[in-house]
Amino acid sequence: MIAAIVSTVFFSAVFQAEGKDSSVIVYASQDETYADPIFKQFEKQTGIKVRAVFDSEAVKTVGLANRLLAERSHPQCDVFWSNEEFRTRLLASENIFRETNGWAAMGYRTRRLVVNTNLLPIAKAPHAFSDATNQIWRGKVALAYPLFGTTATHFMVLRQKWGDAQWQTWCRALAANKPLVVDGNSVVVKMVGGGEVWFGFTDSDDIAAGQKDGLPIVELPLSDETLFIPNTIGVIRNSPHPVEAEKLFRYLQTAPVLQRLLKEDALESAELPKPEAGLKVDWDELLKDWNTTTKELETIFLR
Repeated sequence: MIAAIVSTVFFSAVFQAEGKDSSVIVYASQDETYADPIFKQFEKQTGIKVRAVFDSEAVKTVGLANRLLAERSHPQCDVFWSNEEFRTRLLASENIFRETNGWAAMGYRTRRLVVNTNLLPIAKAPHAFSDATNQIWRGKVALAYPLFGTTATHFMVLRQKWGDAQWQTWCRALAANKPLVVDGNSVVVKMVGGGEVWFGFTDSDDIAAGQKDGLPIVELPLSDETLFIPNTIGVIRNSPHPVEAEKLFRYLQTAPVLQRLLKEDALESAELPKPEAGLKVDWDELLKDWNTTTKELETIFLR
């Protein structure tokens, strides 16, 4: 607590002295409900106006990442705040971020199975994503369209874990099981909580939000198929407001910000995940194969 107070006082003093009558432009895939109060606090402490562009639930992160790629020769954005890791690494591989200290990861949430407790006793629920292809779950599972957001990353990492042949067999069996494919992980939670399906693939923060809304849902335990998902923050190369960008970049990694995200259940932990936790990711290989994986997903999960 003392450290958090000291951190807040320090950044407030520094920023107020340096940041009057200035602005910073942020592209954010972190949910607006979590990010906006943090931006307002930053503005209050620093005098720097935050101009935020948020993504849509349906194309989570992908739209903003594509926008950054399109703007690379004439950057319009200063800071990219993402609530997942893959697109940030993809942008880094395209030299979108500044050369030194270009991006950082912080905290994490996780990919989970969520269950409607009125329809499916936990003891009888599938406790691994690989179990969702059992025919007893036909028409009873929901997931976000797996070409976007954390769902896409999770599918890519499962392909890496199982190998392409086993992964394609699983994907085709899952598609044949007639899942409800929806626009976003929060929609998955609503479908499960409303009883339209019995369980779904989603993110831990969406489950927490559903529980706060009184939905009869619970997350199933972590497994070796769980994907841990840090938040990431990057400073754009040749951004229009580099001084303000650096201040926001540092601010978003402070203890008070992390504790706020933790309190709001936007993060499960303010610490980075341990190396042995959940799925192991070879990011170099994932980035090399992502186009191939995406084309396979487009073929299997037709819309």
